[in-house]
Amino acid sequence: MHTRPSPRSRRPRGARTRTSARLTATLLTAAALLVSACSSGTPTTPAGGTVQAALAALPRSTPSALTPYYDQRLRWRDCGAPGFQCATMKAPLDYDRPEAGTVRLAVARKKATGKGKPLGSLLVNPGGPGGSAVVYLQQYAGVGYPAEVRARYDMVAVDPRGVARSEPVQCLNGRQMDTFAQTDLTPDDQQERNTLVAADRKFAESCGAHSARLLRHVSTVEAARDMDLLREALGDRKLNYVGASYGTFLGATYAGLFPGRVGRMVLDGAMDPSLDARRMNLDQTAGFETAFQAFAKDCVRHSDCPLGGKGTTPAQVGDHLQAFFRELDAHPVPAGEGHGRKLGEALATTGVIAAMYDEGAWGQLRDALTSAMKKDDGAELLALSDSYYERDAAGHYSNLMMANAAVNCLDLPPAFNGPEEVEKALPAFEKASPVFGQGLAWASLNCAYWPVRATGEPHRIEAKGAAPIVVVGTVRDPATPYRWARSLAGQLSSARLLTYDGDGHTAYGRGSACIDRAIDTYLLRGTPPTTGKRCS
Repeated sequence: MHTRPSPRSRRPRGARTRTSARLTATLLTAAALLVSACSSGTPTTPAGGTVQAALAALPRSTPSALTPYYDQRLRWRDCGAPGFQCATMKAPLDYDRPEAGTVRLAVARKKATGKGKPLGSLLVNPGGPGGSAVVYLQQYAGVGYPAEVRARYDMVAVDPRGVARSEPVQCLNGRQMDTFAQTDLTPDDQQERNTLVAADRKFAESCGAHSARLLRHVSTVEAARDMDLLREALGDRKLNYVGASYGTFLGATYAGLFPGRVGRMVLDGAMDPSLDARRMNLDQTAGFETAFQAFAKDCVRHSDCPLGGKGTTPAQVGDHLQAFFRELDAHPVPAGEGHGRKLGEALATTGVIAAMYDEGAWGQLRDALTSAMKKDDGAELLALSDSYYERDAAGHYSNLMMANAAVNCLDLPPAFNGPEEVEKALPAFEKASPVFGQGLAWASLNCAYWPVRATGEPHRIEAKGAAPIVVVGTVRDPATPYRWARSLAGQLSSARLLTYDGDGHTAYGRGSACIDRAIDTYLLRGTPPTTGKRCS
């Protein structure tokens, strides 16, 4: 979908939020396959009326050309994080032409710590696309998952191809990313629209220039096939997996391709693979409005809310925030000393969106808005935006946003083919979210200029024959709306839907004892939640 600001997964920090002070969250675009090559079966008709085929399972036998990859053994080594080991796994660049070269994928693990019967490996993925699973493992899952789970499983992660330590997609440098992140996503005239289009073109052309070899081979289907190589290299007969946000699409894709190899699988903050990019963006826009409404109601209960007080409606809170954004569009405010950066509308919007992922960040957002609105100090709101983009104090960015675009633009045809289509869609997006609609619509334009044609289409995933799969949905999730979880659970032949009636993005490890108990029981005993189970 889009690269700024893009709903992504974030990493839990402690019991409720995620690791390493980053509210990273990725615009999750459903990835899909080359329908002609990989999809088959009985066509189905979604609400939109387009006939779709279900993702077809791959043959159970291993093609001879892939045997060397399935026969490889990992050489584990210490990697600087106490208790963790790292290795490098090889995968074919192109699964249709395994002789065409390889990609090297970073793998990490932490061995099971307890005395109970080992349950094998538990692969984790935090989402994105573009989030580093290795960092997530080392900073959260490998030390923060329940002790009972870590005692029985080897905790494992692999950075998907193109991400972080696995031959990362490269595009813009730090200074160029600073400029890109500040691009006005609410253009007021033709000149601003031209500037926005030029920024998207430059980003896409830079990715094509710096990552030409890999850019055609970072699809979710290929990443899922890489996971099966890892399963075999680990010596596991079945794949046990916990995926969050985009990681749910990656896991569901694995289940669709290899249903007989699914072990215990949790898909938390589920995506709906049957949606096209425009519908997905529109649904997410509505999801962010739902989250903002909840924030607005909470904000006015606090005496330090800068957007209103008792009696102020959520709509009025939204009006006040939009007025502030318009002021920043005309007059950016200073954002700290020593670096000369200022807070404008685009970065402020990203900072607000970052805080929508976790209700635990709402107090921080109130403080940041108060400083920016009443003291002309945008430093705190800029810090939220920087954490979202994974920009450090020295101005260096991770490749999160670059990999995010590379995967999304390959997985689905673009939401819009040009600015004219965005303008026609603006009323629908602004209806979905008066606060964020315009910006999120324009942010959806980036794949229109991508140098590589999409190889995927929307499709269903049924995974017939798979073991029970737990699909988790949060009722007021901003990035992966609850309806997506219901849809995915309806598609998967063996799914059990687990509902969290709460706020924020994803549910496991975020403070609900009911959710955590249901998932831990499933992971440790293999007993899925009862059908229709709800938690708060």
